[in-house]
Amino acid sequence: MAWMYLIIASLGEILGVASINYYLQKKSIARLFLIALIFASGFIFLSLSMRQIAMGTAYAIWTGLGAAGAVLMGIIFFKEPANLKRIIFLGFIITGAIGLKFVG
Repeated sequence: MAWMYLIIASLGEILGVASINYYLQKKSIARLFLIALIFASGFIFLSLSMRQIAMGTAYAIWTGLGAAGAVLMGIIFFKEPANLKRIIFLGFIITGAIGLKFVG
């Protein structure tokens, strides 16, 4: 269950970053509150995952999946560039997160 919590926490990180981008497009108190709520839920699930997963492993995977997800969100929803180099290095991040799951 801890790994599921970690994935949910990573989704919170991804959605939190995307919600910052939406907030910057049109600033409102409701969108600011949404950012806080999403990030808070991500931190809660991260803390739940760390009950069974080592801190270093959980944090590395959380940040790695969050970063990779934010890049994918940028490419898919915000029309950021998707050149070969970005995709290759994105693959490195994801490979590292998967590797840590198997050794951690």
